[in-house]
This record gives sequence, C-alpha cells and structure tokens, in this order.
Amino acid sequence: MDAVEVIRTKRDGGELSPAQIDWVLGEYVRGGVADEQMAALAMAILLRGMSPTELSRWTDAMIRSGERMDWSQLDRPTTDKHSTGGVGDKITLPLAPTVAACGAAVPQLSGRGLGHTGGTLDKLESIPGWRASLSNAEMLDVLREAGAVVCAAGEGLAPADRKLYALRDVTGTVESVPLIASSIMSKKIAEGTGALVLDVKVGSGAFMKTRADARILAETMVGLGDAAGVRTVALLTDMSTPLGLTAGNALEVRESVEVLAGGGPADVVELTVTLAREMLAACGLGGGKDPAEALRDGSAMDTWRRMISAQGGDPDASLPVAAVTEVVTAPIDGVISRLDAYAVGVAAWRLGAGRARKEDPVQAGAGVELHAKLGDRVSAGQPLATVHTDDPERVAGAVEALRTGYDIGAEPPVGAPELVLDRITA
Repeated sequence: MDAVEVIRTKRDGGELSPAQIDWVLGEYVRGGVADEQMAALAMAILLRGMSPTELSRWTDAMIRSGERMDWSQLDRPTTDKHSTGGVGDKITLPLAPTVAACGAAVPQLSGRGLGHTGGTLDKLESIPGWRASLSNAEMLDVLREAGAVVCAAGEGLAPADRKLYALRDVTGTVESVPLIASSIMSKKIAEGTGALVLDVKVGSGAFMKTRADARILAETMVGLGDAAGVRTVALLTDMSTPLGLTAGNALEVRESVEVLAGGGPADVVELTVTLAREMLAACGLGGGKDPAEALRDGSAMDTWRRMISAQGGDPDASLPVAAVTEVVTAPIDGVISRLDAYAVGVAAWRLGAGRARKEDPVQAGAGVELHAKLGDRVSAGQPLATVHTDDPERVAGAVEALRTGYDIGAEPPVGAPELVLDRITA
C-alpha cells in the first residue's frame, strides 16, 4: 500500500478500508510511514471525521500494535475509571482503594498532567518512595496484595497511540473526537479491564467546554468499549468550578487522604461514591458493600495504605510543603458567584504544579488551596485562597490568573450546575 493514497482517501472524504487502517498504523509504528505523512492523515481525520466502522477498526489496530493485558488469574472482577481531566480532579486517589475495598480489582493506568490539568501520577509521586513504573508482574502482585494499583502504562501498551499522541500534540490535531476517543479507549481496552466507567468533564476547566461536545465524545467512547466487549458507562460531570479545595500535587494527596478518613469536601466525596457505585455495578458487584460505607468504616483507608506501600511509598511520610505561600483576599463583601476552574488551573500551573511540555518537571508542593467556594459569602479582606510554590517569582502571575477567576456579587449564583450532568450507556 501507499501512504499518500491513504491520505488522499481520507482527505477527499472517503472511508478507509480495514486493510488501509491496519497497514498505515502498523507501518507507522515500524517507521515505514513518516511523521509528516501521519500528521497529514491526522489532519484529514480531524477535518473529515471517521465512520463508526472506521473508528472501531482504527482503535482495534492501535490495540493490536502492542500487548493486551490479562487479569484472569485474579479471583475478583476488574473495573476501572478514566477521567478526561480537570482542575482539582483527584478522584482516582480515593476512588481506586474504595472500589477495591468493596470487592473489585482496579488496574488503573494513569497519566501525567499537561497545561492547566493535573496528572494522577504527578500527584502520587509527591508521596516519598512511591513508584509509578511497574512491570506487568508487579502490577499483578499489587492487585493481589491491595486490590488496586495506579501506575504508568508500559512501553508495550498501544505503542501506536503513544507515537500518534505525541504527534497530535504538535500538529494541531488534538481536538479530533475520533482521535481522542481511539487514544483513550485503545489504552483502556488493552489494559484488560472487564468494565470501564468514563468521567467526561464539561466546562471551562475541561477539554470539552460544552455539554453537547462532551456527549458526542462520551457516546463515541461508550460505543468503542461496547464493541470491544468491555462494559462501558459514561458520566458527564461538571468542571466549570474546581473539584474540592485544592489544585496541585501534594495538596491534592492530602485532601484525598481526608476523604479516605471519612471527611473531605462534599463534592469530592459525592463524585467518589457515585463513580464507585457505577464501577461496582458495571463489574457485577452492585448489590454488595456500598462505597460510602467503605469510606466510613476505614476499609478504603486500609486499602489505600496497602496500595501505596506495595508501590514503595510510605503512607505515613510527611508530604512536601512549598517554600513560599501568599494569601489572596476578597476585595469586597459579597457572595462568590463565579469561581472558574480554568483560572484556578492556570494559577496552579504557573506556580509549578503543572507543565507546559511533557518533559518539564513539576513541583510537588506547588498549587492553590481554596478557602471559599462557589456560593460562599465572604467579607472584604477574608482569605479566598493561598498559593503555594518554591519559586517566589511565580507568585505574581499565579495571583493575577486567580483573580480573574472570581466574581463576587450581592446574590448567590443562579442555576449552579449539578455535579453529575448526564449518564450514557450503550
């Protein structure tokens, strides 16, 4: 076959054949299709889209480019969650051990943050000794020991996606729904989980800004999971305002531990329990122990401690603390009528909690700690937030971003969105 002919087919609005899809992705991994050719094809896909048949084959070819993990040796059903990313989205940290405490196995392959959205691995790496990179055998050992594992995807998992993801990032093709959906689902299906719950974020702090766009992505991913034999459910959840009271790495770990101890912010607890119930129902354990009880009785915390210890971390160690803090105060009396997730995310990024490029380091202690949330009444001079960083020169830009995220008015916000906006199944 010829790469130029494949590009022309999609450029002109045609449907790629299964043979074309298999060939172009296989050759791309092997180096027979050049980056510039795959970039042209990705742009054609962004502009022309893909049919369900094409997309299913494209996703399957990405899975077949590497290994498919197998957890059949476990004596419990497997289930997982994927979030499309947001600000303060620390849910994986309390969620995985909570679901494991209710009887499921959770093989969670997670990623790192980029830009204003945080990464689960960056957060967990703020725990002294914790390791993100595990072999398949080590993952199985942790699952047997703790019931849940959160780690980085290995080199052998969907290598076509790894190579294409890096290319999309620098060619303006990240926004393509077929390429987003196939990227997420190829890794999740190759991960070998029996059931999957998708948390598709909607709002200013999310990749998808509107409910309509988020629903299209969710329906596409649910369809791919169902076609691959993975029981898949999607929730659309609000990301117009940050989740919880922290955005950062160690700050979010600390808040997650509060949730596991039976406390923590109400919205983080609500979403953790909601997603846990969906995960358990999807893998056939919906009639068993309730996740809210696992948080109350300490079993979720016990599982967290085993999981962190099994990956080399010390659950009792002190978490990193930033060297510099500054308090941002309310300029006037009133009610917080807007607290924008994107502004908080940008502030955390500017403080050093996130990265502009994949290779950038992050500060474990950097981030934003909120003292008041949407709908709270505040007085002039009252603390709204504290910024944390190791670099004093980062403070001014972060405070500037943070101040753009607040509106303070005389009345509470009207029609504040619910946390869970919709539920989508096949």
